[in-house]
Amino acid sequence: MSHASISADEMMEEALQIEAARRDPAQFRPLYEKYYSTIFRFVYRRVDDKELTADLTSQVFLQALMHLPRYEVRAVPFSAWLYRIATNEVLQFFRKQNRVGVVRQVMIGEELVSELHEEGEEKERLVERLALTLEKLSEQEVQLIELRFYEQMSFRDIGYTLRITENNAKVRTYRLLEKMKKYMLGLS
Repeated sequence: MSHASISADEMMEEALQIEAARRDPAQFRPLYEKYYSTIFRFVYRRVDDKELTADLTSQVFLQALMHLPRYEVRAVPFSAWLYRIATNEVLQFFRKQNRVGVVRQVMIGEELVSELHEEGEEKERLVERLALTLEKLSEQEVQLIELRFYEQMSFRDIGYTLRITENNAKVRTYRLLEKMKKYMLGLS
């Protein structure tokens, strides 16, 4: 699901669904069905284990339902709040496991390849260098790339999800892309 495609009408419909779910938890189902697969994929990229992903994704929706009364409808989609919860659940899981690094599976998307592609460069070689570059990034940097290029979030939604300003999300993304380009040039 592309976050950039959420219209004002869809945001209004979502706000009505949220209000209905606040009054009656059984009304949470449409939101759950709308976002389950998106959140599942997001969590799976971090843990690379389907059973664990299913457990963590269920926990995300349980947390969302429990804290729905505190959710504030804003100019960002409900999914941005779910991504925030999902990020916290994954980090909490790894902390409990006393794992130092977060296992992550980063799929290289066409949009990211296009963003970093230089004229005349062989795409196969670019993808190879991009994979090496992604391995060098911190978890926060990978998350920023994933939210922007794989989840196709707007900078506003990224800012909300990561608890930073929209402008900060934009600046961090462009700086990170420049960092990645410089690293990739060193691999040429």
